[in-house]
Amino acid sequence: MKVEIYSDIVCPWCYIGERRFARALADFPEGEQVEVVFRPYQLDPSAPMEAVSHDEYLTKRYGRSVAEMHGHVEAAGAGEGITFEWERALAANTLTAHRLLQLAEREYGTVVQRALIERLFALHFTRGGNIADVEQLADEAAAVGIDRARSRAYLDSDEGLSGLQAELEAARELGIRAVPTYVFDGKWAVQGAQPVENFREALARVLEQSAGR
Repeated sequence: MKVEIYSDIVCPWCYIGERRFARALADFPEGEQVEVVFRPYQLDPSAPMEAVSHDEYLTKRYGRSVAEMHGHVEAAGAGEGITFEWERALAANTLTAHRLLQLAEREYGTVVQRALIERLFALHFTRGGNIADVEQLADEAAAVGIDRARSRAYLDSDEGLSGLQAELEAARELGIRAVPTYVFDGKWAVQGAQPVENFREALARVLEQSAGR
């Protein structure tokens, strides 16, 4: 079974959903048969390439304080062992980070890609890092076993950019309008950071339907 997760690094529910899905997969008897691939999606393609304050960016985007939004997210995140440090968080365009995630999948495999996106989530939401800064991205890549010189040279070039743009367009053509979205075997989709039990049920149902095709 292949699960493609459409996600963005600056989406808190994508972070929460990844933790919940990981728990569901760990309890799934056929978990070793499931390949998990992260696909790119940008919540805001027009976000600045230069990092700015997270709260400042969201307040400007939505025209109001985002403090109320944070409370619900913080409670859900705490249940998954995630601490959101909003006052430290920086907002920036995620295009470069998505390019790095594609490099990870293409040259190192999906397991390394998944380890990398977990670190990028933490970099953005907990550690106050800049997910558009190539030095910080290269450090995170090295932490999961990706050659730092390779990732640094890759990010300094336009390599992979056209392929990324094609994947973003493919997501739009598939009708992906919100993240996280989980696509099972290219046929069945589940949206949102579902409870662990829902993910378990989805995995079992898809496996059963796939076996009966």
